[in-house]
Amino acid sequence: MPCGTTAASVRLAKFGVGPSRRRVGCYELLSGSAVALPEPAVGGFFFWATRWHYIRAMHEFAVLIGRFQPFHNGHLALLQHALSEALHCIVVIGSAFHARSPRHPFDWQQRADMIRRALPAADRERVTFMPVRDHHADAPWIAEVRQAVANAHKAAATAIRAVSTGSTAATGSTSTSVLLVGHRKDATTAYLDWFPEWELTTLSVASAATARAARNALFLATDDDALRAMVPPPVFDFLAIWRDERTFAALHEEWTMLQNYRATWAVAPWPPTLVTVDCVVKCNDHVLLIRRGEAPGKGLLAVPGGFIEQRETTHRSALRELEEETHLDVPDADLQACLKGTAVFDAPDRSERGRTITHAHYFDLGGRPLPAMRADDDAASASWTPIAALVAEETHFMDDHFAMLHHFLQFELPAPQA
Repeated sequence: MPCGTTAASVRLAKFGVGPSRRRVGCYELLSGSAVALPEPAVGGFFFWATRWHYIRAMHEFAVLIGRFQPFHNGHLALLQHALSEALHCIVVIGSAFHARSPRHPFDWQQRADMIRRALPAADRERVTFMPVRDHHADAPWIAEVRQAVANAHKAAATAIRAVSTGSTAATGSTSTSVLLVGHRKDATTAYLDWFPEWELTTLSVASAATARAARNALFLATDDDALRAMVPPPVFDFLAIWRDERTFAALHEEWTMLQNYRATWAVAPWPPTLVTVDCVVKCNDHVLLIRRGEAPGKGLLAVPGGFIEQRETTHRSALRELEEETHLDVPDADLQACLKGTAVFDAPDRSERGRTITHAHYFDLGGRPLPAMRADDDAASASWTPIAALVAEETHFMDDHFAMLHHFLQFELPAPQA
């Protein structure tokens, strides 16, 4: 039975709304035969006439996935469609625990707040926000999204039962109608095809706004009319206040540095693809981390690494960068014997600098005493950090370095929660 109702909560009703479609609550009325109607769905109104009509249930849940950095008019159009087709919408906020940066200026709670502000008060209770982290591979990300939606569904379904029946007890039914709503933009929206168990609906572009254009207008801070045209009015008000905070000043400085950095590549005949190396070094249940001393990512945690030089292999480059940034007191021959794996991290937007492909090297030094080291070069400091402490620092890592650490070290991650 749709919308989490039970036989005890429904009654038969006659409808005289004519042959055309009409929605009432989470139902759509069409001419035909009679079926049971949950009283809460029609808000207490009683329908009667000379013809019977039946009710097609809308989807119980809709799912909208995005980063919403910031929430703009295109996002709003998708959310409004989701709420028109489902009783409840689960908004999955991606890159939820990324450190603040010009591309990720807002934490997931701020993004949820922006979305709430953009909705009418009556719709805010119909939305649940679920944060989801980034992963190196698609499969664990898909699994985390599914888990987030399942957790949100469980909580929201309990509330729906309470409204429909006056009880939070489960009905025994496990079927759920889920609608995934999205817009096909480019390769970054391939995820729309990764959830075949959900019905999919895609919308055409409803707004010329993009998150990148909105961020550029936000940081440029010279044309508020351009920003105002791209975001809902309550979101613009939120951004105007946020721009006066200290967080904005630091991110604006880094945004300016990155704009100048990209300008140096403007004369290249094609967009550059940069190649770097990174080093994950484990020893005695600790991992070697640095704290960035320069932008981008100044002050953030990272693994040692840097750009490959023209006459280097990736392996030789990794050893050189490890020496330059940490002066780790382990001979090269020993490090080479402790190399346990490599992986390529090539997500198109993984680096604030632009398209950057990194070759990560994983060294496991075993259970020996922690070797001495000393920060240098781009590193403001270096330290041996307990692996058990990494999750608590998730929001303080540069780029995808937390995902890189998890890929090699496979420590336990907390389940997604609202």
